[in-house]
Amino acid sequence: MADNGTESARMLVVSRDPSALQQLLSIGKANSWRLQTAESGWEALEWVQSEVRPDLLLLDLARGDADGMRTLQWLRRVRPDIPIILLSYSDDAEQKQEATRLGAQDYLVRPLHQRQLETVIRRHLNHRDQQPEVAVVGEDIEQISDDTFFVSASPVMRKLRAQAELLAQVNVPVLIVGESGSGKGVVARLIHKLSVRSDFQFLKLNCAALPGELLESELFGYERGAFTGALRTKAGKLELCEKGTILLDEISEMPTSLQVKLQHVLQDEQFFRLGGESPIDVDVRILASTNINIDHALAAGKLREDLYYRMSAFTVHVPPLRQRTEEIPLLLGHFMRQLAKHYGLAPRSLSPAVLDVCQNYSWPGNLRELENFVKRYLVIGDEGAALEELERKAEPQNGNGALGGTKKTIVSAESEERASSLKSLVQDAKGTAERSAITAALEETRWNRKAAARLLKVSYRTLLYKIEQYHMSPPAYLSPLQPVTGVKGNGHVR
Repeated sequence: MADNGTESARMLVVSRDPSALQQLLSIGKANSWRLQTAESGWEALEWVQSEVRPDLLLLDLARGDADGMRTLQWLRRVRPDIPIILLSYSDDAEQKQEATRLGAQDYLVRPLHQRQLETVIRRHLNHRDQQPEVAVVGEDIEQISDDTFFVSASPVMRKLRAQAELLAQVNVPVLIVGESGSGKGVVARLIHKLSVRSDFQFLKLNCAALPGELLESELFGYERGAFTGALRTKAGKLELCEKGTILLDEISEMPTSLQVKLQHVLQDEQFFRLGGESPIDVDVRILASTNINIDHALAAGKLREDLYYRMSAFTVHVPPLRQRTEEIPLLLGHFMRQLAKHYGLAPRSLSPAVLDVCQNYSWPGNLRELENFVKRYLVIGDEGAALEELERKAEPQNGNGALGGTKKTIVSAESEERASSLKSLVQDAKGTAERSAITAALEETRWNRKAAARLLKVSYRTLLYKIEQYHMSPPAYLSPLQPVTGVKGNGHVR
């Protein structure tokens, strides 16, 4: 009979062993627990990222399963709040220690005793609402190469990092989609770095930068005499990437005739050089990226359906910067340090005003635009001018858009003054509303700032900055009973 606290709990069982699954399903049925099953780490990752997330996860390590620990690490990185119980045939002390380090809450050795397993499961289910926050395994900034890094300081990017690590282990094509400048190339390099191909070549070919004939010769190479000027045989990017990885950037810009040939490479792992008569076998991981709407590209015939369906079995979506604003302070600091080192300049400080404006700007150019902003600020050194430029970009353009023609609008001094006054009124109203919302959240949580940040759906760091910006301090009645961490003697937040 199930305890009231655990009845109807939802669990995910990750196992490839039919007998283990049968035993666990029987135990679940006897206790009125709802069990879902997954046979692989990728399938488990999809489950824990879904809206119907499990309350507990049972990860079964089969004999000789070298990927089990890696799966544990992926799942902890994506959902650190879900308790994980590891089931193993090995009683090895080192493996137990490693499992604990990677975040397993319990480690049970087979054969499983039903009563023991039920006791362990109930203990975790009864305490699931009191689980402390779990630190994420790994660093926020991961250096991929001298000039490339991956930031995973937000939940959405930690999920993306886990997806990349999963995909790195299987030799399948991957389609990476996202806005221009969002970091699609970085994700491709990350997949390559985490794969067994990392010791071999990684090359990128921009399909939009070359005309069709030149793109074909760059990709496949050519034989001597294949065309006028072909004085010697030249290997293409596919050959140069043997056993490595190639990224075909802006794949939708590739001519459809060339897409047919690429489809044959994916299918047969062979290709012909231009002017060649003998097929060349190739072992290369092919990744592709695009920043356009896939449905529109298919409808317009820019992307062949057969190539798309072969490439898109595994698709990675890179979110724009405006959907991960909590990473902006980290990115600003990293870009500042890297660029200062590159140009031989002293890094400039990033004031609260800079952080505030940057976190409230939409960044249509994503990481590329953010890096350019830091570069200009570093070189020019005028914080006011840098911020004015961002604020000017954020304002709607009048009369100069795609339909606005080239006519200039002459605005009188009186109109400018009215516009400035209106802008001030809007900013004041926004500030008042923002302060009221923060005050209400802090009062509701009795100044538990982490809980208030979750209630407001902002990062903890952003809330601390806003509390300082509005000179807010906890009410006196909380001080003797419930001291608030991080508050100085004058009541201001550190």
